[in-house]
Amino acid sequence: MGKKRTIKIFILSIIAAGMAVSAVKAQTAPAQNIAQDEKAQLQQQLSEIESQIAQFQRELKNIQGEKNTLQNKINQLKKQQTTINLQIRAINLQIADLDSQITDTQTGIDQNTAKALLLQSQMAELIRSIHEQDSYPFLYAVVAEGNLSGALDQIQNYAKISGNLRSLLSQALQTKNQLAAQKEDLSEQQDESRNLLSIQNLQQQQLADSVSEQNTLLQQTKGKESDYQITLSDTQKRAAEIRNRLYQLMGVSSQITFGQAVEIAQWASQQTGVRAAFLLAILTQESNLGKNVGTCNRAGDPPEKSFTVIMKPDRDIRPFLQITSDLGLDPNTTPVSCPMHDSKGNQVGWGGAMGPAQFIPSTWMGYKDQVSAITGKMANPWDIRDAFVASAIKLKADGAGTVDGEWAAAMRYFSGSTNVKYRFYGDSVVAQAEKYQNDIDQLNQ
Repeated sequence: MGKKRTIKIFILSIIAAGMAVSAVKAQTAPAQNIAQDEKAQLQQQLSEIESQIAQFQRELKNIQGEKNTLQNKINQLKKQQTTINLQIRAINLQIADLDSQITDTQTGIDQNTAKALLLQSQMAELIRSIHEQDSYPFLYAVVAEGNLSGALDQIQNYAKISGNLRSLLSQALQTKNQLAAQKEDLSEQQDESRNLLSIQNLQQQQLADSVSEQNTLLQQTKGKESDYQITLSDTQKRAAEIRNRLYQLMGVSSQITFGQAVEIAQWASQQTGVRAAFLLAILTQESNLGKNVGTCNRAGDPPEKSFTVIMKPDRDIRPFLQITSDLGLDPNTTPVSCPMHDSKGNQVGWGGAMGPAQFIPSTWMGYKDQVSAITGKMANPWDIRDAFVASAIKLKADGAGTVDGEWAAAMRYFSGSTNVKYRFYGDSVVAQAEKYQNDIDQLNQ
């Protein structure tokens, strides 16, 4: 009788567990409806802002086509600032929506993890029960029960236990597959969040630069059109300023002038066929994506900034150790980028990007031999010349062999795709490349 009671308890526990899972689903249904309503509101706000951005961009294009006067330049900068502010608002909405998705995905992972543990516990109990039944011979059951009918009941209960075990195994497999899919979704969502945060940092930097340019322009001209026209016509002075302008790249131990950077970019362009101005724009963009670029894994940094913590373990740690070993560098004090963090301080994705071009270790391993073939020495991601060459090789493969292909190549450099969610990056690179081309043309006059 004790065995029958135990079997009934097992069966009842399984039924109860199924009811508990159903109850959880019933409780989460209203929350999902609320989340859908919030998402619809976010999408509506985003559509309205994107419409405003398009309008301001049309107005900005018209102003840029007008006569180059001081007032037009100020109007252009103001329109640019308004547009960037709207773009920042749009990114904030996208990040808020993504945060909600990440929370939902993480909740699903937690629920399925708990369910998997419960199923494992139940299967363990049933397996123990089956083991007991296997060690309980049929003849002994007949004698113990006193009749054949009671022994057959025991066999029937054994079959029920086996059937329940098969059911639990099926549920466990389904839960495992759901967990794998949810973890993949979470990884993709975190990658998207990291990209959006990077775009947001870039937008904020460009907004600050635009405001600074406007203030500097007004200080130089005192608001006088004649002074502005004199500044525009003084091309020799401007060329000298361009040559002497310090071109700062995070991760480079010494600063170089813009003229020197142009020479390196033009040399890399000759080797690869990628336009020098575009190369300069890419590396400038990469070096200013955020204040955390190159601020992890330095001498004196706390343990949480170590490469062993901030790099993706199964992807980048081993290649990083190989790269630093080949170059004779200390892996514990060679600077790399830090991971991004959301508004709550949670780490988003992984860090570990190296040098001016911001290649992650695993990606660099696929380009280092091509770089060495061009430079004739061991490739070093922290060397500015090698960084230009590596970027050029990758960009050329992504379509930057022509001016028309540069936008798509920049997008692929940033996120591996041409997802228009990140078009601010590609647009910014193209705009920066145009400015650099004008600077290079001035230098060549």
